Amino acid sequence: MNETLTTSLAQLPVTLRDIVTAAGVLEGLVKRTSFERSRTLSDITGANIWLKFENLQFTATFKERGALNRLSGLSADERRRGVIACSAGNHAQGVAYHAANLSIPATIVMPVGTPTVKIENTRRHGADVIEGGATLEEAAALATGICRQQQLTFVHPYDDALIVAGQGTIALEMLASVPELDVLIVPIGGGGLISGMAVAAKTIKPSIEIIGVQATLYPSMYNLIKGQLLPMRGDTLAEGIAVKAPGRITSQIVRALVDDILLVSEQQIEHALSFLITIEKTVTEGAGAAGLAAVLADPERFKGRALGLVLSGGNIDTRLLSGVLTRQLAREGRLSQLKFDIVDRPGQLGMVVEVLGKSGANIVEVSHQRIFTDLPAKAVVLEVVIETKDRSHLASVIAALKAANIDVDVGGH
Repeated sequence: MNETLTTSLAQLPVTLRDIVTAAGVLEGLVKRTSFERSRTLSDITGANIWLKFENLQFTATFKERGALNRLSGLSADERRRGVIACSAGNHAQGVAYHAANLSIPATIVMPVGTPTVKIENTRRHGADVIEGGATLEEAAALATGICRQQQLTFVHPYDDALIVAGQGTIALEMLASVPELDVLIVPIGGGGLISGMAVAAKTIKPSIEIIGVQATLYPSMYNLIKGQLLPMRGDTLAEGIAVKAPGRITSQIVRALVDDILLVSEQQIEHALSFLITIEKTVTEGAGAAGLAAVLADPERFKGRALGLVLSGGNIDTRLLSGVLTRQLAREGRLSQLKFDIVDRPGQLGMVVEVLGKSGANIVEVSHQRIFTDLPAKAVVLEVVIETKDRSHLASVIAALKAANIDVDVGGH
């Protein structure tokens, strides 16, 4: 281990010993999730990709590791009075679940607009859920006020040494299974996950590279470390890492140990999430797919290297998931909306349908519009959603329509 790294590790608020201690606390209470090589993703990217399935924890999130470690460190009096946390979902579920197991009263403040699946799962674990604040920051302010008023213990989602140590146990498991890993690629929100993993990994294997990934819409840690002022705004699919203010402890660790931070777009996150479902048959939320999104966006950077990716969570709203998968089908040319301006007389629809059928296209949906259109009174707008095998099949369908003298516009392409 080089002298500079040794000095950096010694000065950090979390050590490998803390993480090993946390692993003892978690033993038998938190699932040791599988860490498996993806042959298909490895073939596609040219890298050797290993996936850590934290989305298969009981609460479908790695967050319960840090939550249990923090709750286990409470005094008897703190346990009696109870805890409070603020979270957009995953930290909430981790705290609620393990607080119930330890008979600790738990209150969770969740921002308005948090996905329903996360709110309901948190309530199901027995916590008192309060929905308040338009943003995570406003919800945190509300939680802080309740904490003081009711003399509760605040369980921070990331800026806490015990939380960081708990999350770091993931790296212990990954390196114990696959010591030859070259790179760990980890999503970053507040930084708790990557901080704990970086301390564990860099202490065990100093040569390993640690790369963080953030959504382009919320590049908070990226801005801090790289001295940038990129804007933070909008609704991201990766709401689990949509954090505007990184932690003090986590920022110190990231600055010392993380080699690089990459940004991924919403479309890249959607693409990776769809890949994980279709190839690995595993459901992740947006944040959980961020690592793969970074690899797919720049495969040359990682070609030939052994990568460890953390699928950090699987709590995604089913309606949102449906939309992501449908949008991906459209991007791949497998689902398309065709628009026709046709004469409003018998046989016109049949002619379009006949050509589509002979071309092998599957008709998913048909709609006519006679009223809300600028076309002449004897014309009608016909919209047809079709399913095709791929873009080349779609192109052949369009060619067949034009060969039959049927004008068509393809929406979204």
